Amino acid sequence: MKLAKQIFDIGYFFRALQVQMRFGDLSRAPLQLLRLELKGKCAECEWIARGADDWDEVIPVHVSESHISTQALKDAIDVREMLFGSLPGVDTALLRVFRQSAAGSRELIITGTVARDQPPAGHVTSLAMRAKLLGLQFTLADGFLESVQSEEYAMTF
Repeated sequence: MKLAKQIFDIGYFFRALQVQMRFGDLSRAPLQLLRLELKGKCAECEWIARGADDWDEVIPVHVSESHISTQALKDAIDVREMLFGSLPGVDTALLRVFRQSAAGSRELIITGTVARDQPPAGHVTSLAMRAKLLGLQFTLADGFLESVQSEEYAMTF
C-alpha cells in the first residue's frame, strides 16, 4: 500500500508541475524536467530553466537575461514548494537547475539542498535572498545567473 501511495504522489507531482508550471511569469516556455529520483526521505530533482520569451527579442539583451534569471529563481522556489506539497514522505531535496546553451550543452546555474522544515521566507522582498534563505546556491551578477563552479556538481551532458 505504501508503494502505491508513493507512486500516486509522484504522479501528482508530475501533473502539478505540468499544469502549474506550464507558463512562467516572465516566459511562456514550459519547464523541462530532466530527472526526479526518490531515495527514502530525500529527493533529487533536476530541470532546465526556461529560455527567453519570444517577445523578448525586441528588448535589450541584458534585460532579457535578467528576466531569464529572475524566472529561474522563482521557478526553483515554486518547484520546492510543489515538491514538498506533493510528496509528503520527502523531507529534503537536492535541486539542480541547468541552463541550455545555444550549442546544446547544459550548465548548472542553481543548486542546493532544501528542507521541508525550512521556515518560509515570504516576508523577504528580495527574490534572490528568499532563494538563498531556502538553501539554494547560485551566483547572481548584474541580474544574470552565472554558472555554478563546483567540482561536486560538475556534470557533463
